[in-house]
Amino acid sequence: MKHKITLFVVSSLAVIATTAAFAYGSSAGAVSAKAAKLGTGSSSLGRIVVDGSRRTLYLFERDKGRSSACYGGCAIYWPPLLTHGKPIALAGLRKSLVGTTRRHNGSLQVTYAGHPLYRYAGDARAGETTGAGLQDYGGGWDPLSPAGKKIEAGD
Repeated sequence: MKHKITLFVVSSLAVIATTAAFAYGSSAGAVSAKAAKLGTGSSSLGRIVVDGSRRTLYLFERDKGRSSACYGGCAIYWPPLLTHGKPIALAGLRKSLVGTTRRHNGSLQVTYAGHPLYRYAGDARAGETTGAGLQDYGGGWDPLSPAGKKIEAGD
C-alpha cells in the first residue's frame, strides 16, 4: 500500500510539473522576478543586442509596431523577453530605445527601438546567432544592432 501511495504522489508531482512547464512554456526561459537587462555582445555578425545572460535577442519581421505577432507554438521556439519592471539598458545601448509592450496575457515584453524582443530556443550559448535569417511563423527573424537596426545574415 505504501508503494502505491508513493508512486501516486510521485506521478502526481510529475504531472503538475509538466503541466506548469507547458503552461509557462512560451515564457519559461524569459520570466524572472526582476527587471530584464539588455546589453551588447559580440557575434559572427558583429555587435548585437543581448539579454542579461548574453544570449542573442531577435526581432520578428511580422510584428506590427510594438505589438507581438508571436504566440502559441511560435513563443515556444522564440520565447519573448519578459520583464517585471522597467528593463535596464547596460553599457553600449541607448536607454531611450528600451521599452515594453503588453502581451495578450498581460505580461510585459521588452522592446528595443520599438521592436518586441525574443530569444531563439536553438541558440545554446552566449553569442550564438543560429536564428539569424530564419523564416519561421510567417516572417523573418534577425538580431539587432545596438543602434536598433536589424542585422541580416549575409550582410
